Amino acid sequence: MSGSAVEYRLQPVSRVAGRISVPGDKSISHRAVMFGALARGRTEVSGFLPGEDTLHTAQILRQLGVAIERSAETSLRIDGVGLHGLRASAQVLDCGNAGTAMRLLAGLLSGQRFASTLVGDESLSRRPMRRVMDPLLRMGACIAGTQAGTAPLRIEPAENLRGIDYNCPVASAQIKSCVLLAGLYADGETAVTEPAATRDYTERMLAALGADVVVDGLAIRLRPGRELQAQPIFVPGDFSSAAFFLVAGAIAPTGEMLIENVGLNPRRTGLLDTLVEMGADIVVLDRREIAGEPVGDLRVRASALRGVDVPEARVPDMIDEFPAFAIAAACAAGRSSVRGAHELRVKESDRIAATARGLATLGVEVEEFEDGMAIEGRADFGGGQIDSRSDHRIAMAFAVASLRARSEIRILDCANVATSFPGFPKLAASVGLDIGVFA
Repeated sequence: MSGSAVEYRLQPVSRVAGRISVPGDKSISHRAVMFGALARGRTEVSGFLPGEDTLHTAQILRQLGVAIERSAETSLRIDGVGLHGLRASAQVLDCGNAGTAMRLLAGLLSGQRFASTLVGDESLSRRPMRRVMDPLLRMGACIAGTQAGTAPLRIEPAENLRGIDYNCPVASAQIKSCVLLAGLYADGETAVTEPAATRDYTERMLAALGADVVVDGLAIRLRPGRELQAQPIFVPGDFSSAAFFLVAGAIAPTGEMLIENVGLNPRRTGLLDTLVEMGADIVVLDRREIAGEPVGDLRVRASALRGVDVPEARVPDMIDEFPAFAIAAACAAGRSSVRGAHELRVKESDRIAATARGLATLGVEVEEFEDGMAIEGRADFGGGQIDSRSDHRIAMAFAVASLRARSEIRILDCANVATSFPGFPKLAASVGLDIGVFA
């Protein structure tokens, strides 16, 4: 089914309420499959996100000789083959729309003794890959893309990889993770220093499985030589998915929601901090730690929001949540702004442009910058037709906007919502959104 074949139509509503759980964290699900495949022994994964992106990752590891079984809808059984047990695939490795899969696998495959080709869909094939190719080439990898620095990526066996001390030019967990995965196969220590802290799932999971990883401020150091050992992996609810419902609960004129078992890794919860600063009535209940990851339940109630300037230092911790933040800002009293978010230009869509145009369609005053935007909040706004540009987060954010709209919002190009949040329309309807899906 093509992305353009699915659209959402939402009628205005004024209340959301319910007790819900969101799908498992996509970033952790990707890593659980990859690291479980590289570990020795059987890895049992619970809470796995069965989205299109993560299923592409699982299929790729199957092609590389790893036995992976879906023991339940959100459970995997992975029989790991060890760091050096992967086998060549006779076919190309299709990442679909999954940028995380392509960038992390580029690092993992650079250390193998066989050739591989990574491909993606039309959207992924436009996304920049030189950012991972450059450090891999410095490590001695044999990797090439198109002249534009995009996929397909062709990876040939390297004579040997060498550890490097890499200063990452942008704050990106995908670049960091790619280099660390290649470092598992390198001679000598690999170090990555970030300009700002990013999500640390790779470091946490590698350490839990026995890798020699040391975190020293913004520097992460990995010494090769240790085999990974299988461990059970629990995947908490994806904060990025919960974000749409946090915003929905905060901007709805009435109602209360409880979102259960949400991952609260501090490198992911910048939006939570921002919404609280805006005056959102959000409380974290039953904080706990499961398999090394902080988890909690989030209660959100209808709130009177005020505008806020997002600190640049917080941008990496909410980089995937800016479409949702933009809807909250459009409903807040006063002006909100974000700068230093250049990464939004090279996501599944140009999220700055797509968000700004969508808000303008609804009658919201927006000033677009190269690295962000400023939004003038208002009490409510009109409806209209939104082009999501086949970007799942744009589609879901504007679905939530129906809580303050005066007329129908029609969102085009929504099929890719299934990449990160299968079942989103059904869950949104369960808490009160009036959402129709049309193919």
